[in-house]
Amino acid sequence: MTDAPPILLVEDDAGHARLLERTLRRAGLGHRIVRVADGQEALDYLALADGVTDADQHPRPGLILLDIRMPRLDGFEVLTQVRCDPMHRRTPIIMLTSTDNQNEVNRAYELGASGYVVKPVNVDVFTDRVMTLGRFLNLVELPDATHMGGDHGQHPVG
Repeated sequence: MTDAPPILLVEDDAGHARLLERTLRRAGLGHRIVRVADGQEALDYLALADGVTDADQHPRPGLILLDIRMPRLDGFEVLTQVRCDPMHRRTPIIMLTSTDNQNEVNRAYELGASGYVVKPVNVDVFTDRVMTLGRFLNLVELPDATHMGGDHGQHPVG
């Protein structure tokens, strides 16, 4: 899967990030995972990917896994800005967060999240959920990130 678009993991907790990456690998996910530690770093990464100054260092992601509670910019602000950006508005974004508050779940979907996965406190349950997510990601085709920019005369379905 070397030609597959990378997954952008936006997670401020280094322990959670390592566990997520390790578990996704165990689930057989072969995509490159690029981690940034907060919302501002995520937007900076996406801006660099848009500039295509170094596509090997900053390839456009085919999927964003986004935590909500982070320093500088939270996941909701990142989600809002990404959905307003023509280059990334169609990129699938799955919220990965520790809160199951229904208001936050609803808000994420209203802002354009593609999915919402709760990170349970229990490590075993957390690992099981991430394994399931990894298996799911192995079954779906991620969009070709190099052809997702702008509308180019196409209109989203719905």
